[in-house]
Amino acid sequence: MSKVTLTNMCMIYDKEANKVLVQERVKSWKGISFPGGHVEDGESLIDSAIREVREETGLTISSLESCGIIYWYNDETGEKFFVFNYRTDIFSGELLDKTEEGRVFWIDKDDLKKLPLSEGMRERLPMFFEKAYSEGFGIWNKDNVGQLIWL
Repeated sequence: MSKVTLTNMCMIYDKEANKVLVQERVKSWKGISFPGGHVEDGESLIDSAIREVREETGLTISSLESCGIIYWYNDETGEKFFVFNYRTDIFSGELLDKTEEGRVFWIDKDDLKKLPLSEGMRERLPMFFEKAYSEGFGIWNKDNVGQLIWL
């Protein structure tokens, strides 16, 4: 049986200030991205996103809107890796400065593309901001990390 990994990512935005919350990741997938992480066994997708955001930012979010799914398939091992993407403008709590995952901070939405984004993050932005597509699909293996095809 092939391994299936479920993860999430959530864009938190402040419409009035035109800002988004980002994380400067220092562990896996280094660089600027939105907070997120792994879905635990027995946990719903939305509950996992809420938990990950709270752990990584200190904020409690609600009213998550699905932005789409990214599906990576390893054509050598059969492993499948899914990222369920969400966005919300409903949040409360006190923002942490940083966690073991990295520093978190608000950035003007228009300045986001100028930052050193995590690999592949730049291509994902239209999924969050414009709902331009609902799925990204890519194939990877030990020799090649493929390009996502946007659907």
